[in-house]
Amino acid sequence: MREDLEYKARQRAMWALGDYHKFATASLWDFGPLLVAACSIAPGQRVLDVAAGTGNVAIRAAEAGADVVASDLTPENFAAGRSEASAHGVQIEWVEADAEALPFDDGEFDVVTSAVGAIFAPDHRAVADELLRVCRPGGTIGLIAFVPAGGIVDLFELCERYQQRALIPAESPLQWGREEHVRELFGDRVQSLLLERYSLEPSPLADFELLKAHHPMLIALYADLAGRPDRAEALDREFAELRPRWRGERQELLVIVARKPD
Repeated sequence: MREDLEYKARQRAMWALGDYHKFATASLWDFGPLLVAACSIAPGQRVLDVAAGTGNVAIRAAEAGADVVASDLTPENFAAGRSEASAHGVQIEWVEADAEALPFDDGEFDVVTSAVGAIFAPDHRAVADELLRVCRPGGTIGLIAFVPAGGIVDLFELCERYQQRALIPAESPLQWGREEHVRELFGDRVQSLLLERYSLEPSPLADFELLKAHHPMLIALYADLAGRPDRAEALDREFAELRPRWRGERQELLVIVARKPD
């Protein structure tokens, strides 16, 4: 338990590093409309976006007319989210929350979403349990995950090999991009489970300078290597070898839409 709490404390601190909003709007901002459409979010619905970051999905759900709560482990990102929501002319409630222990009542929401956010929590089963718990009977759970192929696998492998302290949980976030893993997590607790592949071009890794300058995981990784210039230089060399391939890649996503029984 103590190790889990320490890991989450590091995760909260990590996701506050850099300018995540700048990276997200440049690389991941299309995820919001994609997930809102996949979940058929409509006016009057109450929506919870888990691990919302700076509001990628939450803002789009509010624009669709929903009453939206955006929750995240790292409230330091809420200022950028509030500013972006204001620019879009929508209001959102922002709540600090752990995806494995959401501070909401059973069945409180019509739709529960998360785009490459809750997948980073260490206990996948606990996350699935919580998403199901706070979603009402007959409601919808929608997620976007990275399919474990290509550059994203390279990135995670390098982070795991060079990290001084755990930046990525033992149960990899990329597991959420495997259809069999998602089916195991939700099982017969859902009435239907739609799994669709979506190809994102360019890949979020295409602009490596943006990634290195603003993505919290890369900033934390290089900060940990500050006292090991030899290791930092070796990591730079490995990234340099991969960058030409990453620039030409598409990133495959898995869009997950689960319906709870009535």
